[in-house]
Amino acid sequence: MKKIVLLTLFMLVALSMVLAGCGTDESSGSEGEGAEKIKLIAAHNQTTPDTPYSVGLEKFKEVVESESDGNIEVEVHEGTIGTEESELVEKLKLGAADVVLVSPGFMTQTGIEEVDLFALPYLFDSFDHWEEVVDGEVGEEVASIVNEKSNNDFKIVGYWSAGVRHFYGKAPLETMDDLNGITIRTQTSGVVSDFWKQAGAVPTSVAWGELYQALQQNVVDSAENAYPYFVAQNHHTTKNGKYVTETAHDYTTRFLLVNGNDFDKYTEEQQEIIMNAAEASVVAEREALYVQEEEYKEKAIAEGAEVSEIDTAPFIEIAEPLQDQAAKDMGTEDLLEKIRDLK
Repeated sequence: MKKIVLLTLFMLVALSMVLAGCGTDESSGSEGEGAEKIKLIAAHNQTTPDTPYSVGLEKFKEVVESESDGNIEVEVHEGTIGTEESELVEKLKLGAADVVLVSPGFMTQTGIEEVDLFALPYLFDSFDHWEEVVDGEVGEEVASIVNEKSNNDFKIVGYWSAGVRHFYGKAPLETMDDLNGITIRTQTSGVVSDFWKQAGAVPTSVAWGELYQALQQNVVDSAENAYPYFVAQNHHTTKNGKYVTETAHDYTTRFLLVNGNDFDKYTEEQQEIIMNAAEASVVAEREALYVQEEEYKEKAIAEGAEVSEIDTAPFIEIAEPLQDQAAKDMGTEDLLEKIRDLK
């Protein structure tokens, strides 16, 4: 009988030791061996390879996986889980994506109108000015607005650039009057649309993936975008995309977002790693973008595009009253003043 009791006790002790070794892989405060492993899905909507977006997210992946000793894996998707920003944001809210890149214009569709401030024509006059704004007090205030108004669904962890946008069309612009009656692929509502209308153009809606054909077949007379994006799509080789006029009307902002509610569930060490990676991605993406701005301009010229400059003063005269009214409507007059003071 004693043997049976002893044997039973031995088995119970052995079983308890086995069970103690089971469960999660969580550690008590270190991302080293034994830490819980997690996977982050990071995505943007561009399908063209080797964009600055690609460089930025790959840097994010590199830093996260390195600093976590591989306990946080990052899976990068380039247009493979959504080519529309609406798809990416929906996936972020549902937990099907953890890090996404979106534009201010799209964020306004979620009810956060204040971010459209960054999309106003001629708000910025250089990349240096843009960086000083988004990396400073204004950027912090906008991030707080986004976080608060989204109930922590959206947390801005970095500001990326999509370049400086220029006009390109079937003829060069010598003065603003040359825009009269010209159809241009751009936003067809809001301040951006109002700007082009007041400049004399006719804003027209064309899907990005259909724009090459639209320019080639006279569906639209012109478009506007940054060198790394329209040259990569060969728009400069079309009938109506050959002439580039450097209007520099929009130093374009993109938001690197995470789900704030999910972020708050990570350990402090995991949060620090993610923020370090986001900061590194900002540097990498901007550096790649600034290099590509020059490279793609040179490529366009080498392939037959004609590039010219224009006096932007008449455009700015149109833009500033639109900025004033938009800021008043959005309740961001103080932010607009701070941005102007930094010029």
